[in-house]
Amino acid sequence: MARLLDDYRSRISKELAGKLGKKNSMAVPRLLKICINSGIGKGNTEPKMLDEAVENLAAITGQKAVVTKAKKSVANFNLRRGFRIGCRVTLRGKRMYEFFDRLVNVAMPRIRDFSGMPRTAFDGRGNYTMGLDDPLIFPEVNPDKVQFGKGMSVTIVTSAKKNAEAEALLEAMGFPFKRD
Repeated sequence: MARLLDDYRSRISKELAGKLGKKNSMAVPRLLKICINSGIGKGNTEPKMLDEAVENLAAITGQKAVVTKAKKSVANFNLRRGFRIGCRVTLRGKRMYEFFDRLVNVAMPRIRDFSGMPRTAFDGRGNYTMGLDDPLIFPEVNPDKVQFGKGMSVTIVTSAKKNAEAEALLEAMGFPFKRD
């Protein structure tokens, strides 16, 4: 079992239930999934860029990335329907908790001049989205093989209905927010 999942079940959920005033343990917010997306604008003209992004996401998450294709043609971007433009991974269960643990305890401290993540990145429905500029903050990525180094967006989807509940959940799990 993932270390963070065990900690959530034994300690964090009980603390959150008391803090949020929830009597039913099923009403306590929890993580549902983590979606990682990397958009590569030149994925069709430079396939090496897209292949590198897929390899990096697979190394970071431990799960093969799905290549995304354009749904519409956009003439201003020289984009045609069906062009390969990015890749994504959706993590659930044990892998999700392991990734969250590595993100918070290993990767985020490696960000240069890191002072915490903003509290304003919630979407109003209890989900948090953040952008990571450099895949090299993850130790699984080999710096010798990275040529392009495209960033990624990470969306943490929770079962919370309100931003305050989701913020309390992430804070209890050790997520580093900026101090106000």
